[in-house]
Amino acid sequence: MITVDGSRGEGGGQVLRSSLALSMVTGQPFQIEKIRARRKKPGLLNQHLTATRAAAEVCKAVLSGDSIGSQGLTFEPGEIKAGRYSFAVGTAGSTTLVLQTVLPALMFTHDASEVHLGGGTHNPWAPPFDFLQKTLLPALGKMGPRISAKLKRPGFYPAGGGELEVVIKPTASPVPLEITQRGAPVGKRATAIVARLPRRIAEIELKVIRESLGWPETDLKIEELGNSISPGNVVFLEIESENITEIFTGFGRKGLPARSVADRVVQEALQYLSANAPVGKYLADQLLVPMALAGGRFRTTELTGHTRTIIEIIREFLDVEISVTETEGEALEIEIKPAKRNESSR
Repeated sequence: MITVDGSRGEGGGQVLRSSLALSMVTGQPFQIEKIRARRKKPGLLNQHLTATRAAAEVCKAVLSGDSIGSQGLTFEPGEIKAGRYSFAVGTAGSTTLVLQTVLPALMFTHDASEVHLGGGTHNPWAPPFDFLQKTLLPALGKMGPRISAKLKRPGFYPAGGGELEVVIKPTASPVPLEITQRGAPVGKRATAIVARLPRRIAEIELKVIRESLGWPETDLKIEELGNSISPGNVVFLEIESENITEIFTGFGRKGLPARSVADRVVQEALQYLSANAPVGKYLADQLLVPMALAGGRFRTTELTGHTRTIIEIIREFLDVEISVTETEGEALEIEIKPAKRNESSR
């Protein structure tokens, strides 16, 4: 049985989620200690517990230690089963991170699956739904599966209450992922979302973007959502290229001026545009576990602490060759040679 140190790297939930995903697809049991040890509230919170139990349900795992606040658990995976699943975080905890845990197993199996998720869909500490729909899932689709996502109701922090549905048409024979160039520019869009908040907030955010980036009015859009349980404000900058679409997100919060929200997301987008790499730092984290099975390579803007930690965890579960090399324009190229999965996980 593999023993995982949950305090490694940033000591957050990513260590647990990556370990669960890799255990599912390799068939290897593991025990994890010191879960989220570096966080203010260590141990399992609702979203981590939901991800753990979701993984156990999808692969019929034997699970122990799955309780709120637990800093250690044991996970013994069984056979992955495609099907219809419903998982509820019950708070504003991220639905997209729960999906991230079970997705590698479901996208490389034999039959289609539908996953319904309830909880937070727009959480400042996790990939928002729009990033999932327009950036992550199309990138994963380059490996063979077809994955679509639909937002039924947004769930903002701190109330949550959001709902999304994901349909996964898998491939049993994944192809290596290759994203080393952005390709020609295709389009750009800025969207400011307000839910149960004044429209003026979105107007200020888009004005900052227009003045900072010089984007025309035709590329700017306001969305006013009426079906949210709680107030919320999010602004997205979407940069679409021939080979990839990247999304940069700013979250409004009480006491933070709308101008500051927009300024921050503009700076993130400018940093990406000035770099010679198609894959942003957040997308890089989320491509690694599926790539450990399919293989491939991509160029990214930087090697974050999250990325380093996930690479270490992959090496504990799979005998794969992972290389990180510098390329022109201060970009980094990450390459993974594919691994064969355990027969029990197919």
